[in-house]
Amino acid sequence: MLESNRVPAITILVVEDDYFVREDMVTYLHDAGCAVVEAETGERAIDICKSGVPVDLVFTDVQLPGSANGFDVAETFRAARADIPVVYASGNSGNRDRCVAGSLFFGKPYRASEILTACLRLKNASPSWLVRDESAHLQ
Repeated sequence: MLESNRVPAITILVVEDDYFVREDMVTYLHDAGCAVVEAETGERAIDICKSGVPVDLVFTDVQLPGSANGFDVAETFRAARADIPVVYASGNSGNRDRCVAGSLFFGKPYRASEILTACLRLKNASPSWLVRDESAHLQ
């Protein structure tokens, strides 16, 4: 990829329990110029939050093995840093009432390019994105 086509460097935490889905997304984001931190469980993602590892944005699957799901991950990051953008993904339409304000939601399967565009949109948004807007939830 040409350097001029790369996105500005941002660090994205990718939380996904399916190894192949996670690796495809991580590879795509790396190739686009993003720094990526990976977690296969909600508990690992929460540990990353508590460790102080710099993360600009959280991209999380909703359904994760263990006691912490994607909603728990997002809420933990928002409690630590109220302005962190969050993008959710799920294979189930499920209840989205727990989505943090201003987040985006994608159904699986999704295109990696759509996720990157959403991440950049949220990262570059003004603080007004923190106001809950149901139209911000993509499907």
